[in-house]
Parts: sequence; structure tokens; C-alpha cells
Amino acid sequence: MTVRTSGLHHVTAIGGDPQRNADFYLRTLGLRLVKTTVNFDDPGTYHLYYGDASGKPGSLMTFFPWPDAPAGRIGTGQATTTAFSIPEASLGWWKQHLSDHGVETTVDDRSLTFRDPDGLQLALVAHPQGDPRDPWDTKLVPAENAIRGLHSVTLSVSKEDATADLFTGGLGLTFHSQDGNRIRFQAGEGGPGAFADVLVTPDAPRGQVATGTVHHVAWRAPDEPTQAAWRDELLDQGVRVTSILDRQYFRSIYFREPGGTLLEVATDAPGFAIDEPLLELGRALKLPPWLEPRRDEIEHLLPKLKLPTENNPEQA
Repeated sequence: MTVRTSGLHHVTAIGGDPQRNADFYLRTLGLRLVKTTVNFDDPGTYHLYYGDASGKPGSLMTFFPWPDAPAGRIGTGQATTTAFSIPEASLGWWKQHLSDHGVETTVDDRSLTFRDPDGLQLALVAHPQGDPRDPWDTKLVPAENAIRGLHSVTLSVSKEDATADLFTGGLGLTFHSQDGNRIRFQAGEGGPGAFADVLVTPDAPRGQVATGTVHHVAWRAPDEPTQAAWRDELLDQGVRVTSILDRQYFRSIYFREPGGTLLEVATDAPGFAIDEPLLELGRALKLPPWLEPRRDEIEHLLPKLKLPTENNPEQA
């Protein structure tokens, strides 16, 4: 394996009501909505991107909110927990903040686990070495406590060998540690945003991807030539990989790891400021050029979405 990822790019999940989704991730978790667009494969559905001030790779959680979709089932063959990184001294603040917003939590020494309004499993992790990434700062979630970005993802599998082989041979991850049936892998030197856990649960039911579950996990590629070389290597290994797809804000390839989870390799560039100013990210519906002629139709199909003031730098 000559190409290696530097860490997580984003996690994409399926939500329910888009207004409830935006209120939770903007107000309760204090993230910024950096892009309001649509699912390019289903343009009657929003694609909402949450992250730090500019939506840097590694800070991003994104959603396809389908109001009428059935509830999914969390189980093997999918990413089952998405964890965010917070300052080490912030666990107590977050426990109280989430309680104030009606969110039940489970606490251990360094993390809080909870669910979003659609049942998606989330965690906040205080990394002992800290996290130097700059957060989005709002009145509800001030910078000293705010989420720094993604910390890790957990994939649940019934057998670990083939998934571990794909992680090391296809993504360039390395073994970090093992705690019982949980095996941790890392990109590069590890740290927040560079961890993936494989949870081996042979007796758990197979997951069903729908509302409240993760759709896919994306890993970083620095540029398009690297991504193209990566795709060739995966094909040489017998992995079924899509063609390179234009996602407007990055380029993507998709494939499944042997346990069943859909993975993506996404480029760092060009980023979210290519079609609107940095201070105005997320405020307006943005469509790629090939969907712009259908704007009136698409806007008619989409539910109304009102952004909380926390997404507006002049008001937050």
C-alpha cells in the first residue's frame, strides 16, 4: 500500500426532519452549517454539512434528512458510533449542557455517549493530549468547550479479519490497540480525527441503514492525483470501487469494506468557499451547475429550513 489516508474527512448519516436536525447540530452541539445543498443523486433531499468555521476536512458531519423515512436498525455492517473531540476539561460542562437540552448521556472517565433526535449514536471524547484544531464559537457553545472536530468512528462487524486487512491494506491504517472485542486503528500518528475502531459483535443483528444510522464514512485524500492512484491500487486488490465522482466541494470514490460498511475517499480540496463567501457559508441553497436549471423544481420539493442565528457570524 503506497497511498495512506491522513484521517477522517467526514461522516454522513440519515436524519429525519431537517429543521430538527439543524436545530440540534447547530444549537445543541454548536457546529456550523457550512453548506446547504442537496443529495446530488436524489435532489429532492437536502444534504446538510456541519463542521467548524470553514468546514475543514476532519470536522464534518453531514446528513441526508428524509422526513418520511423509516427508522433504521443499528447493527453489524455499518458505522455505529460517531465521536467528536472536545477539550479535556469540558466533560462536566457538556453533561450539564446536554441535560439542559433534554439529552440523556452516559458518562465515563473521558467520554459522554448519547443519541441525536433520530437515535443516531454519538459520543464526545476528551483526548488526553488535547486537540489543537480551532472550534466554531457561539453563545450557546463557547469556544473553550466547543467541539474541535471528529475524534473517531466505530464500525461494528461480525468478523474482524477481512475488515482489518482492508483498513491496513486499502486505507493505510495501522494497528493502535485492542481492548476486548474493540480493535483500534489509526491513520498516521493517530490522535483526534485519525482513529477508527472495529467492534466485533458476532451475535448482533445486521444493521439496516435508514433514519438514525450512518450512511458512509469518508477518509481524506490530499488531492485528485493521489485519489486516482488510490483508486487504481484498490482495483488491483480486487476491491469494487466507483468511478471518481464530482461532489462539487471535493471528489469522491466509494467502496464497501468486507464487513459491509460503505466507505468513501474524498479529496481535501476545493472546499466549501468556492461558491459563497466564508462568512455566508450555509445560508443559501447551493446547487451544482448541472442541477441549477432545475432550481425552481428542487426548491418546491424541499421542506422550508430556517437557520438559527448561531449560524450567522454577525449574530452568533
